[in-house]
Amino acid sequence: MRAGATILQTEIAGAAGRRGKVRDIYDLGDKLLIVATDRISAFDVVMANGIPEKGKILTQLSLFWLGWLGGEVKNHLLSTEVRRYGEPFTRYAEQLERRSMLVKKTEVVPIECVVRGYLAGGGWKEYQEVQMVSGHQLGSGLSQCCKLGEPIFTPATKAQQGEHDENISFAQMADSIGLEAAGYVRDKSMEIYVKAAAYAGERGIILADTKFEWGYDGGEIILIDEVLTPDSSRFWPADKYEAGHDQESFDKQYVRNYLEGIHFNKRPPGPVLPEEVVLGTQRRYIEAYERLSGKKWETTD
Repeated sequence: MRAGATILQTEIAGAAGRRGKVRDIYDLGDKLLIVATDRISAFDVVMANGIPEKGKILTQLSLFWLGWLGGEVKNHLLSTEVRRYGEPFTRYAEQLERRSMLVKKTEVVPIECVVRGYLAGGGWKEYQEVQMVSGHQLGSGLSQCCKLGEPIFTPATKAQQGEHDENISFAQMADSIGLEAAGYVRDKSMEIYVKAAAYAGERGIILADTKFEWGYDGGEIILIDEVLTPDSSRFWPADKYEAGHDQESFDKQYVRNYLEGIHFNKRPPGPVLPEEVVLGTQRRYIEAYERLSGKKWETTD
């Protein structure tokens, strides 16, 4: 497989940006230019090397889902055409094509809106300790990665780079952002998850869990950031699913498992991922894109 080019950070002369774990963000006044790089993070730590074309795959999959959702929920997307970004960005099409979005600037709702249909990851760890996840009493006897009776909403605080998200209850979330806003993002997150999980299931993929981000656009709350990608979701091949252990996945669980295997301390700096893990992760991201979008991924240099 040709790996394609890797961009760990963008360099736009004359434009000041800030860097998140994966995205480079440029402030254009009432708009933002969000660029998905090929950086990859796990346990809220950025790895030393990236996954070729990962940022493009994430962006194109987010765009697919936003189109699939249509008018069901408002979102922040304005354009993906570099020629509309204005100077100096139009001179950097090589860096920006297929991996950037011009979006509305919003006031970010400071909560990770996580919906879980299966008991995995941090939810499984919390359950093992207290038989609950984010205030949901689940009862005894559940196994790792088992399907829950119905999806649950498990919000978390938004971590800064190098820190870890912390699961909170809906009541804590409502105390933080208000009951009306909390109810809205919970209900919309659940609604999108249920519909997307059904769609993915038709394509042989289990959407085990996912997280959504929301922002205030004036008096409205709209969907922002990436949507239903391998970085924000757990995707499992349905034909290989078996509860009771970690699953094969189309997401960065492959990286997490490698890091657990080398006893990574989950603190910066992140290690260099071996080529096998890099290309294996890229292959999984591409397969997720192709199955979900129905389009073949065209690797570019």
